[in-house]
Amino acid sequence: MRVLMIGAGGVGDAAAKIAATRGFAQRWVVADADPERAARTVAAAVARDTHAGDEPRFVAAQVDASDAAAVTRLAVEHEATHVLNAVDPRFVMPIFEGALAAGADYLDMAMSLSRPHPERPYEQVGVKLGDEQLARAGAWEAAGRLALVGIGVEPGLSDVFARYAADELFTEIDELGTRDGANLVVRDEDGQEVFAPGFSMWTIIEECLNPPVVWERARAEAAPRTSDGQVDVEAGFATLPPFAEPEVFDFPEGIGPVECVHVEHEEVLLMPRWVEAQRVTFKYGLGEEMIAMLRQLHTLGLDSTDPVTVKGVQVSPRDVVAAVLPDPATIGPRMKGKTCAGLLVTGTGTDGRPREVYLYHVVDNADTMREADAQAVVWQTAINPVVALELLAAGTWAGTGVRGPESFDARPFLELLAADAPRGYGSPWGLQERTPSTTA
Repeated sequence: MRVLMIGAGGVGDAAAKIAATRGFAQRWVVADADPERAARTVAAAVARDTHAGDEPRFVAAQVDASDAAAVTRLAVEHEATHVLNAVDPRFVMPIFEGALAAGADYLDMAMSLSRPHPERPYEQVGVKLGDEQLARAGAWEAAGRLALVGIGVEPGLSDVFARYAADELFTEIDELGTRDGANLVVRDEDGQEVFAPGFSMWTIIEECLNPPVVWERARAEAAPRTSDGQVDVEAGFATLPPFAEPEVFDFPEGIGPVECVHVEHEEVLLMPRWVEAQRVTFKYGLGEEMIAMLRQLHTLGLDSTDPVTVKGVQVSPRDVVAAVLPDPATIGPRMKGKTCAGLLVTGTGTDGRPREVYLYHVVDNADTMREADAQAVVWQTAINPVVALELLAAGTWAGTGVRGPESFDARPFLELLAADAPRGYGSPWGLQERTPSTTA
């Protein structure tokens, strides 16, 4: 396997370091718009490479991620079999198309961007997350290539959990509810807590201020059937206002209760396509400070991506907001706490009785900083595409078209993730039986 990874930010840097401890990749090219940043990631990976040979496995390159032709040229130059997209979702489509043109398989951790419904954004969907990619499934199938979309942690691991729950824990699923939260804090040099998001502020604004999407089978079943007589999955999607339906969710392993709200996220757009459930939702523990800040940014127009002219220079307000905040890749040494990604599944268990299970993955920032010099949020995101690449390299996962993680067998992924090194990645996941009184 020869991997071209585009992006040497926090997630890309962590992914390269994780991959350096595994032997499945013959070559791992780290490409970034900033060649110095790519070189730093390569140096860090080489220092950790436990499978180094005579030829270097990790090499740096420069690329413009917005240029599909440039992505194609670089992939062909390095004979890449797989292109891993580790940049923010603005660049999904050129990288996605560039990989297809190069004859390579593709993976990403976030899907193509949505566009709200022009008249009724808080009731009806417009262009949904991933729609542009899913519309190209036929081209990928015809080329015999695979685009594995949404294989970070959220989306990604939660989608794997959905497949596992459907195959091994439940006979009927009422709701697949992704629930994420953390107790992470970042402090300045004087020990004062500061505002420093754990991942891209550009992406946080996009996810949290867009209308969140929910999916309901009842809505889909009430709509006309498809031409082949099947329930129309597309008809089951609807939207809500941002930050809708707050609930307090009790996260495991010492994180505790966190208020969670609806947020636009890819899981809701992926899970109903491959897993049968009555309802699919995503809620995230943003916290009062983040919600207040996002509302204020929206009020001031600072969430906009449309350029404005400032002293003769064209700038995007959202880009300015992201630029003035600390780089998520640099805050690890000042961060403390844990982050949890997971899926709450309710329905009928294999014994025919009502069941409620929270499948989760908790990561402690102290552990990821010690093991990979990477803060917890980016490390937790980065490990999952690396696990997926190893399964693809072994032929354990295989397929063509545009597919989500829930379309593959979950057990090999979860076993490889949790198994102790050197067989696996030594990052265990949990299963917590719950009753309704403990989830709200």
